[in-house]
Amino acid sequence: MKWITREHVHVDRVACPWLISRFVDPEAEFLFVPPEQVEVIAKKEGAIPYDIPNAELGHHDGECSFDAIVRKYHLDDEALLDLATIVRAADTDSFDLAPESIGLEAVSSGATMITKDDHETIEKSMYIYESLYAYCRLRKLKEEHRARLDQMSRPERRSFLREELLKKGKDK
Repeated sequence: MKWITREHVHVDRVACPWLISRFVDPEAEFLFVPPEQVEVIAKKEGAIPYDIPNAELGHHDGECSFDAIVRKYHLDDEALLDLATIVRAADTDSFDLAPESIGLEAVSSGATMITKDDHETIEKSMYIYESLYAYCRLRKLKEEHRARLDQMSRPERRSFLREELLKKGKDK
């Protein structure tokens, strides 16, 4: 399936391709075009528009496009919902929602300055979003296993958490 949005991607328009490729459409193809051409090219190409004004998969009621995709495709993974908060906070400059959002916004701004185009920005940023997702999953694991972790040495904790993260990752 083809997906389309405005060119000159930033936080939300980088996070959405990661989300779509990882959880919705592994064969997704992304188009980045001037804002005034999105609707015309979307119809011509049969592409799904996201992160444009008035799109179903756009900003609504203080939430961003990432949130809209999570909701539409019934993605209810708790760590993914935490990541959605970080993305929303970074994309809307609501940094008080998630302290990690300040770093995400900074890295996203820098990424657009060192890549040649939107496709390269997306490609190089996939690792960032995969890492943030792992971080959110790790937080959940730490909460879930708090008592057990308190009984372990630091190397044992790291080994246990890594094993659990990788084991649960195979289920995704």
